[in-house]
Amino acid sequence: MNCLAGALKQAGVRKGDRVAFLVPNIPPMLEGHYGPLSIGAILVAINIRLSAREISYILNHSGAKVLIFDSELAPTIRALKDEVPKVATFVQVVDTAPMAKDIACQEYESFLASALPGNHRVELDSELDPISINYTSGTTGMPKGVQYSARGAYLNALGESLECGLNWRGVYLWTLPMFHCNGWCYTWGVTAMGGTHVCLRRVDPTEIYRLINELGISHMCCAPTVLTSLYSAPEAKDQDLSGLTIMTAGASPAPQVIRTIEGMGAYIHHVYGLTETYGPHTICAGQPDWDGLSVEDQANVKSRQGVPLIIAQTGLRVVDKQMNDVPRNGKTMGEVVMQGNNVMSGYFNDPDATATAFEGGWFHSGDLAVWHPEGYIELQDRIKDIIISGGENISSQQVEKVIMEHSGVLEVCVIGVPDHRWGEVPKAFVVRSDDDKVTGEEIIQFTRDRIAHFKAPKSVEFIDLPKTATGKIKKYILRNREWEAKKRSGTIKKNKIGDDNES
Repeated sequence: MNCLAGALKQAGVRKGDRVAFLVPNIPPMLEGHYGPLSIGAILVAINIRLSAREISYILNHSGAKVLIFDSELAPTIRALKDEVPKVATFVQVVDTAPMAKDIACQEYESFLASALPGNHRVELDSELDPISINYTSGTTGMPKGVQYSARGAYLNALGESLECGLNWRGVYLWTLPMFHCNGWCYTWGVTAMGGTHVCLRRVDPTEIYRLINELGISHMCCAPTVLTSLYSAPEAKDQDLSGLTIMTAGASPAPQVIRTIEGMGAYIHHVYGLTETYGPHTICAGQPDWDGLSVEDQANVKSRQGVPLIIAQTGLRVVDKQMNDVPRNGKTMGEVVMQGNNVMSGYFNDPDATATAFEGGWFHSGDLAVWHPEGYIELQDRIKDIIISGGENISSQQVEKVIMEHSGVLEVCVIGVPDHRWGEVPKAFVVRSDDDKVTGEEIIQFTRDRIAHFKAPKSVEFIDLPKTATGKIKKYILRNREWEAKKRSGTIKKNKIGDDNES
């Protein structure tokens, strides 16, 4: 950490400057959460799956002076190097791929060795100083830079560690990308608790099981799609995950996913949040009377998004369009809004977007939820994902949870597609379980047998689902495809494509 801080100082980085990392979950990416911070610089951890154009935008928008990248990503660097004039220093981490010698840069270990002796720590001026900028996924426009303060990151790191029972005995496996919300602040939290970091370059069920068994992994975080890949892997048979605590978020997990993983012995903490809330903002905190519920009913209540984290106790509401709280009846939908230490200080160099996000003094999530009498919230959909069919609101997540109960379904995504009569109707995109031959007609009937007929998908397509680097399904890609196809055919006049950034 100190060597990286000193090397950055030697490269001309000063307090407030931005240092970018384009590195997977390997030790240098973890070091990147400490070296820049030590000298008051700001970390910009970039999604390694972005295109050269998107990465160029982030580097230029953030004004990063240094880019540290993994050698496996050298082709991307070649494509953007001439487009980022503000980047004065390039540093290459050599891990699984050989050094790209045609790119003018220093090798990471040599860069660290360039640091002068001594302690290079520089104190921040204020605990509210930004220490990190995390860029949203930017599904239709360019991404926005979410600023994290030292205070927010510190409190979130400790709060999440408390919530999941992490301590000095903890062995944390990095299945969640460190570039995503700074790994939900566990990059700092595990260290603060004296735990052990186990880095994993890429998600691989075989390797995850090996590490769990050989190293005694006690904690990990991931999206539900990673859990799906774990229990559907050949190695899942006879695996005992007792003693493993998993925090899952990024998409609402179907009760079936929670039930299956906990059936293997693990304990699931279901949390919810956004990039703008440092990752998790709520947790589906367990209750003593849940122990008396059936396995199915426990999974159903655990699939709710829950109550505020310990550090966000007064910062959660579900409101109508006039910013009034909706009734806590588990039926009335409203938008989830947040306040608190673990809500961003604003978007970097974007005052207009910041003002819009904080209209009325609360951060607007863009998520629709109901509020249950005991205070737990339960997401129904993103505002833009709600399906309005013949005047009736349909929650795509409700339909997805039902379809996931079918034994032949591994994953599913439901969107609204254009319909001449009803305006739009649900369509399901399904990934079959291995060797299963379930048909679309079977899935439609299965759904109609369990919820109102108008909510059931009118069609089913079997595909590989497009996903983000954090495992969230890219609904906008499927939605754009369907609506653009109808638009080109001339059967509709209105195009339902306008998505906001998905965080």
